[in-house]
Amino acid sequence: MKFENKLSKILSRLSTLSERELLSYWIKGEYEEAETYLKLAERAKNLGLPESVVNTFVVLAKESKEHGNRLKEIYIRNYGGEVLEVDVPGIEAEFLKLTMDTPQDIIDVLNRAMESELFAKNLYEKLARETESESLREVYLYLARIEEWHYKKLKGELEVCKKIYGKS
Repeated sequence: MKFENKLSKILSRLSTLSERELLSYWIKGEYEEAETYLKLAERAKNLGLPESVVNTFVVLAKESKEHGNRLKEIYIRNYGGEVLEVDVPGIEAEFLKLTMDTPQDIIDVLNRAMESELFAKNLYEKLARETESESLREVYLYLARIEEWHYKKLKGELEVCKKIYGKS
């Protein structure tokens, strides 16, 4: 299935979730994103990519895990108990399902990662507008700002890699 079709199906499914289910979904998604960034860091290191790229992926993994932890705390405070299991693929992890077989592949990976971060930013902003919970609104807006920072960090790495690998 083409990526755009997968994305459309995921978005359609997300629109049917309750706030509790959405929060559960984002918790899972942030943890999946953290794992994906760690794998990208390892692959980037093995390919001999610039250390700044490796470090950026490690930082993004750490922050994604922290986001998941923060969302989980909010979930427990609001709903108690275990996080619901939501059967919808993690959208940010879907964005990052690319192979990185050569150093030149980093350009495509960084572009896709930037798309992922912007997408997450826009979704968090949408959730902030739609929630009736003031505490959740603040968290969603905070996460949107962090996703925007992630985008800018990745964009900086993209510029460095474009100079090294000659792609535009």
